[in-house]
Amino acid sequence: MAEKIGSRQHQILQLLLENKAGLSIDEIATALNISRNAVQQHFAVLERDGYIQMGGLNKTAGRPVRCFVLTEAGINSFPKQYAWFSELILTDLKNEMGSEAFLRYLHKLGNNLSQSLLSRFEGKQTDERIEELLKIMDELGFKTKYMTDSASNERTLEACNCIYHDLAQKHEEICEFDKTLMSSLLEKDIELVECMAKGGAVCRFKIINK
Repeated sequence: MAEKIGSRQHQILQLLLENKAGLSIDEIATALNISRNAVQQHFAVLERDGYIQMGGLNKTAGRPVRCFVLTEAGINSFPKQYAWFSELILTDLKNEMGSEAFLRYLHKLGNNLSQSLLSRFEGKQTDERIEELLKIMDELGFKTKYMTDSASNERTLEACNCIYHDLAQKHEEICEFDKTLMSSLLEKDIELVECMAKGGAVCRFKIINK
């Protein structure tokens, strides 16, 4: 997926957002007062990067013309307020349940997610499990690495990106979700020794041998 959308391409996406049935190249060229060839060039980039796709045929006074529509990625390129909405839910849930029950709830969520991922860990030894866990965390967006201290043989997982940093700053219990997920998948106890939500440079999780 492209990291940046040009201003003209954003205008095209905006037009498609406002016209869910889709628009043709000529319709967009007219709306933006640019050449048909320029629209085709922008379409090539947007289609390549997964923001738009060909839709159905629009009936006109002449022959039917192919229209283009937004993909889910195209729709998601516009601002969303997931963190704001999640904060509303978590705050209300914590107020309803109380802190201890809220912590147990997040523990249960982490355990439930681990159960759906266990098939990726079947038959694997600890080092293989760690490797698979790193893949899963990177898929989620944590950007992790694994380190072993040669002197103490202490093993740690380090994440340089907290995918819910703002939420974790307000609800530190969220870290229990991560710890439970890691512990369940590695079959090891996990200790959070550094946390970005508490001012740390990274989130560092120590793997404790049982």
